[in-house]
Amino acid sequence: MTAGGKNAGNGHTGRKPSPRRRATATEGNAVTATTRTTDPVATARTAPDPADLLRQMMRIRRFEERCAELYSATKIRGFVHLCIGEEAVAVGQMSALAPGDAVVSTYREHGHALARGLSMESVMAEMFGKVTGCSRGRGGSMHLFDASRRFYGGNAIVAGGLPLAVGLALADHMNDRPNVTACIFGDGAMAEGEFHESANLAALWKLPVLFCCENNGYAMGTALAREHAQTDLASRAASYGMIAWTVNGMDAEAVAEAMRRAVDQVRGGGGPCFLELRTYRFRAHSMYDPDRYREKSEIEQWKRLDPIPALSARLKSRGTLTDGDVQRWTVEIEAEIEAAVTAAEEADVEPVANLTRYVTSPAAASPADGSAGPT
Repeated sequence: MTAGGKNAGNGHTGRKPSPRRRATATEGNAVTATTRTTDPVATARTAPDPADLLRQMMRIRRFEERCAELYSATKIRGFVHLCIGEEAVAVGQMSALAPGDAVVSTYREHGHALARGLSMESVMAEMFGKVTGCSRGRGGSMHLFDASRRFYGGNAIVAGGLPLAVGLALADHMNDRPNVTACIFGDGAMAEGEFHESANLAALWKLPVLFCCENNGYAMGTALAREHAQTDLASRAASYGMIAWTVNGMDAEAVAEAMRRAVDQVRGGGGPCFLELRTYRFRAHSMYDPDRYREKSEIEQWKRLDPIPALSARLKSRGTLTDGDVQRWTVEIEAEIEAAVTAAEEADVEPVANLTRYVTSPAAASPADGSAGPT
């Protein structure tokens, strides 16, 4: 739980859509504890296709909208946190990672999971609590998991994934594996002790961790300025001696480029990096949230920065996208989603007999007579 509780932000003037707060951490510029430099050196590695970023954002947006519909129809239950408005950070982050890299995410991870390559069918089945889900229906919305893609959650506790990410990075470091761990968390996590402990250890040991703070201006219902005395989050991270800079999180291309440079810095042995991705969620914190802590005018102001129409317009102006492309993708995405919904509805739940599977170990055989030992 973040400071102040869920609705502590009531009555507070909300966050305006300005990506800058201090000159020491302007967009695209890196800062350290003692110096202010430009971004880490970029590599010649090929940037992602902007059209693919757009299609992925459209796919995530429609998936989230369909989940909201299914939740209202009581087909999806439990806590559900949608990333509508934040699609650019999901696709931009995942575009820069290699298959061997690890991802530790938050409870608002549907977009991260889809962009990382988890199938829509497995994610939707998990939303339904079915055995065909990526976590066999045991995790639901907040605990998407796929070890084959090194996607380690989905963590329901604010800042809970940070120590795990440092541990994963430490394991890769100790085994001389050239992997990066992308640790995704929200601005509220930076008020938790786990962030400071994790940032300190990662910097002290020069671990290959890329800290990705998705700053949407609110920790549940608490506005940033109501819980952080220092709201320049990149400068706070830089105090640990790591390179840190801010990024326009409403621009998928900007996020992808920043991630690419940061990944190269970390993978090259430069120690951890920190990205503050300034974004905004258009929906409430969760499906349970009445969303009374911010003005509707603020939401509408941010919707004018919607990353999907913004990138679509840029690509059309470059002559690399047509209305026909968008229409074709829309039809394809709708068909994929409905197929996933049908499969989830038809799938089975985990049998009650398997309740303790993956929870307790099977009884070991007794060395003397082969009988089961104590449980």
